[in-house]
Amino acid sequence: MTTTDATAIDDPSSNVDAEHPAPAPRAELTDPPKSTVAVMGWMLVAGVVLAAFNFRTAVTSVGAILAELRVGLGMTETTAGLLTTLPVLAFAGLGALAPRLARRFGPRFLLTGALLLMSIGMVARAWAPNAALFLLFSLLALAAGAVGNVAVPVIVKRYFPNRIGPMTTAYSTMMAFGATVGAALTAPLEHLAGDWRIAMAAWVLPALLAVVPWLLWRPAPASARSEPIGRLRGVTRSRMAWMMLLVFGAQSAIAYILIGWLTTMLVSDGESAATAGSMLGLLLLVQIPITAIVPILTVRWGPRPVFLILMSTYPPAIAGLWIDGGGALTWLWMALFGMGTSVFPLVLTLFGLRARTPAGTSALSSFAQSGGYLIAGVGPLAVGWVYGLTGSWSVPFGLLAALTLVLFCAGLYVIRERYIEDELAPIQ
Repeated sequence: MTTTDATAIDDPSSNVDAEHPAPAPRAELTDPPKSTVAVMGWMLVAGVVLAAFNFRTAVTSVGAILAELRVGLGMTETTAGLLTTLPVLAFAGLGALAPRLARRFGPRFLLTGALLLMSIGMVARAWAPNAALFLLFSLLALAAGAVGNVAVPVIVKRYFPNRIGPMTTAYSTMMAFGATVGAALTAPLEHLAGDWRIAMAAWVLPALLAVVPWLLWRPAPASARSEPIGRLRGVTRSRMAWMMLLVFGAQSAIAYILIGWLTTMLVSDGESAATAGSMLGLLLLVQIPITAIVPILTVRWGPRPVFLILMSTYPPAIAGLWIDGGGALTWLWMALFGMGTSVFPLVLTLFGLRARTPAGTSALSSFAQSGGYLIAGVGPLAVGWVYGLTGSWSVPFGLLAALTLVLFCAGLYVIRERYIEDELAPIQ
């Protein structure tokens, strides 16, 4: 980032909400030195990136040692099922509250508070004496992810209006990296420490580290004078908002179905548990480099070609796994699924590109994610219910195909250039 870029971060002329005209400059405030602006700009970048690393560690670290958790806490299968569904419910519920909290406290204090709550929740749940308290403290541990899902796109739109692609790449890649690291290292940590509680609590360290930049960052005086993030009314009247909800919900449901049931599908096709786990790892690994380039290409090329390329990987992946699961080409189907599920960073980018103001980004992000995560939560539960009734994977694969069709049709709407503010009237 050049000094000019850093200065643009705190330039209120590029990001003041339409419904809140900028107040007249005050003579007593002077522009800070360019070096200070640059330092604060990079501090904000560090805050966003480090926070994003922690958005999924509270989720993936649980799945890695779920068997040990069930034994240690005496969890029933029903409670374990609730635990795996809890992140989706938290993302939907807390995400819906994030815009109101951001307007009241500002995104800086909101993310700082969420990361601190996450740190408390991670330590508290690690030493919870029973399953009920573990679930309760897990809600705190999920706070940063739930709030960050909505707050970070707003921060990017507000402070990086001309760098939406690179900044979305930075935080979405770190989110994927954090999820992978949380899944990969928790079990080795448990083996090394000899205690699953220590392995769970270890993830408080990166969460506390992520708080530091937010405590040090201060917006420049010009940015401090800008009005708080506004709000839009009547979001439910926006076709764009509903289409984004369907896109977010369908892609999330596909991802959660694959993460939750893929290894079971592969084992039923004759793969060993170790090989099935490695194949799931390949799916997650492929997402990291794809996630790194999708937002940049979305801004540079426009969302249409990127969306169509990613969607083209779903039909062969679904058909191949359905017809030839467990065969020699299964590794290829996993790589294609990893590419297809990388629609996620494209959607995050569209939250900024399909809104003219931070208020629009906040409204669009909150509405799409809160409702979308509810759809995502139903997906894995529906697969388990249908498979339990039929003993066949045919209907679950049909559900994957149907979700892909919904994703494609709704996606064709949102990749066209249009803005939520053009459909909604702001509150005066």
